[in-house]
Amino acid sequence: MKHLEKTLLIIASSLALSCSIQKENLNHAESHPSFSYEGHRGARGLYPENSIGAMKVAIDLPKVTTLEMDCHITKDNRVVVYHDHYLNPKFVQYTNGKPLQGIDDKGLIYAYTYGELGKFDIGTKYYTDFPEQKKVKTTISLLSDLIDEAESYAKEKRKKPMFYNIETKSKDGKDGEYHPSPQEFSDLILQVLTEKGIVARTVIQSFDKRTIQYINKVYPQVKLSYLIDAKNEQPIQEIIDELGFTPFIISPNFKLVTKAFMQEAHKHNIKVIPWTVNDKNEIQRLQSLKVDGIISDYPNLF
Repeated sequence: MKHLEKTLLIIASSLALSCSIQKENLNHAESHPSFSYEGHRGARGLYPENSIGAMKVAIDLPKVTTLEMDCHITKDNRVVVYHDHYLNPKFVQYTNGKPLQGIDDKGLIYAYTYGELGKFDIGTKYYTDFPEQKKVKTTISLLSDLIDEAESYAKEKRKKPMFYNIETKSKDGKDGEYHPSPQEFSDLILQVLTEKGIVARTVIQSFDKRTIQYINKVYPQVKLSYLIDAKNEQPIQEIIDELGFTPFIISPNFKLVTKAFMQEAHKHNIKVIPWTVNDKNEIQRLQSLKVDGIISDYPNLF
């Protein structure tokens, strides 16, 4: 009975959200950038990733149109901006400067409440993968807080608001362990986006086709992007058939992008925004192939 009640509540909430999103899209029709210059995790190469500060660094760069970020769900169902499903000891430590230990060493984000995550610092420890990254004490942010800060800062610094590219960090086979179900995960994110009034300026992306399939069915107004890695060499038509719908964007590992790939995607009116491009020459190569955007850890390269 409790399971049925929860299911009915989720359905009712989803319907209410879908109506809200439809109203927002009608009132705030925003076209996607003609070319989407995206700061990966804000500006990962320059500032602690997925942080409010990283988003502000990206906003300060005039060519950047879009803030790319990742989201997880906490034990108490709060949406946080963070990439890995665990506390990554490569760059996470306690706020007192001590290294992670015990259950916190690679502890699952989904096992912590948002309040408990406040004891971890994601920005002070030297991160060997990104030696240019500024070191500053930083904690994991709520998506709602990050949006508030980004919207306010962009209003101060720019004539136009930012767009958002938000990834649902879910994985088939890990429901209930790394994250809630794809439906609940998606609903929680969309509730935040609806409350903040930015759905029309947001793309939801995922490697997990289940989340975007659900969103396409329940929230058809939302722009969706399917992420594919370098091992995925499926033809575009096969991807569409597997998804059951035509995504607004396909976002491939940049190594997959060829002239033929671009021609097939554009034949289906699908935008192509490759990730993660950290070389100036490679950015120029991709632009010559007529990609529709670039995602980079170093948006200062744009």
